[in-house]
Amino acid sequence: MAQDQKHPQEKRDRLLVNELLLADPSDHNLAELARLRIRYCNFPGARQLIQDLDLILEQWQLTEAELFEKTRQLHEKGKVYKKSSGEEVQDWN
Repeated sequence: MAQDQKHPQEKRDRLLVNELLLADPSDHNLAELARLRIRYCNFPGARQLIQDLDLILEQWQLTEAELFEKTRQLHEKGKVYKKSSGEEVQDWN
């Protein structure tokens, strides 16, 4: 069995996941959750973080398919990650 890997963004993502666990499903939070679900999909490690992503979906009463549908609609409408300065910042690494 292969050993779990440590994702290079895991420490920073853990802080965000902790915030999402206490947050409501705003447009920005939905987009962040979807981004993290994609980042950690099939990742061999970060098991507690992935379990917490599942828990957030459960708390928000969404399936992954519903989350992705909602965020597709959000991205079609406009810039979910747009700052007040007009600059758009996304972190898909």
